[in-house]
Amino acid sequence: MIEVEKLTRRFGAHTAIEDVSFKVERGEVVGFLGPNGAGKTTTMRILSGCIGATQGRALIDGMDVLEKPREVKSRVGYLPEVPPLYGNMSVGDFVAFAARIKGVDDAEAAATRAMEQVGLLDVRERIIDHLSKGYRQRVGLAQALVHDPDVLILDEPTSGLDPAQRREIRELLRALAEGERTVILSTHVLGEVEAVCERVIIINEGHIVARDRIDALAARSGAIRLRVARPGDDLPGVLRSVPGVREVEAQPDGSWLVHADDDVREQVARAVVDRGLLELAINQQLEDIYLRLTRGGEA
Repeated sequence: MIEVEKLTRRFGAHTAIEDVSFKVERGEVVGFLGPNGAGKTTTMRILSGCIGATQGRALIDGMDVLEKPREVKSRVGYLPEVPPLYGNMSVGDFVAFAARIKGVDDAEAAATRAMEQVGLLDVRERIIDHLSKGYRQRVGLAQALVHDPDVLILDEPTSGLDPAQRREIRELLRALAEGERTVILSTHVLGEVEAVCERVIIINEGHIVARDRIDALAARSGAIRLRVARPGDDLPGVLRSVPGVREVEAQPDGSWLVHADDDVREQVARAVVDRGLLELAINQQLEDIYLRLTRGGEA
């Protein structure tokens, strides 16, 4: 659904992103992570058609963003980090206005549906400037949803929300992604990514440094925690004989940490299953992976 091919964007002498390539399949929810200044917002602005690329191209459903901007924008809902709101309008009038400029046939009905999705019906008559930051963020999300797009590009969608509101938006994102809708989500809240996203793309200093499922990244980057009912004195040697295993550490609680250069969970399980396998789990969190891959950047 989204295909990015060797995107480069320069602002004068500064290169914001360089040779960025990735794909997001239809129906996927993907986290787009990186430190401040890594190139996340630049990439999202190119995908949404707000700016062009210096080199490379971006495709939405097979259509080039620059060659067919109207067709692409009709299929994309974009929420920038700072929502573009008219503060002197009421919530309902603004969302209906957004529906009209996006060419929705029944703008009022579409606005009502979008406001209901993000919990704004109770404040639809309020002036936007009189709302809290969290509610203004919801208004921005409503305008991104109002034309029922196939693709959602969300830059910090829960910025300014309290924990309860974040949970509500998280559940909304899960519901929006069901079926055919594709979501690419940029956020600094890594727990949010783990709860919502199937896969992550990590960018650092303008370059993609990782793209994979979260569990696969963790398995390659960290350690496997293992617990068996009957370890035996030869267990360390058995584990070290598994191809790819670098180190085996005994833990005070009776478990073992298996360090490897790749995802060796299947091979380890086969090697120890006859010893009464009790636990086999990844021992590294997304935060650890993120910090390791972006070290030197702003956490």
